[in-house]
Amino acid sequence: MQLDPEDMTPVINRLRRANGQLSGVIKMLESGADCADVVTQLSAASKALDRAGFAIIATGLEQCLREGGDDAEANRAQLQKLFLSLA
Repeated sequence: MQLDPEDMTPVINRLRRANGQLSGVIKMLESGADCADVVTQLSAASKALDRAGFAIIATGLEQCLREGGDDAEANRAQLQKLFLSLA
């Protein structure tokens, strides 16, 4: 199943923010930042990645339901497997 790049714009933006957060965590570690601050920033990056993954799966499910067709059941099974990999 191919995802429409236009539908993925919010996900791409979220991943860019997560990338910035991860860069921030690295800089914090390199500069000897407070442990609690590092963990807080790392937690924010982790949540952003999780949300991006769930948004990708939700978009795939929506597309699968919209299109239906012969591959719908196989696509659903694949999306379920992907969803469970994030859980």
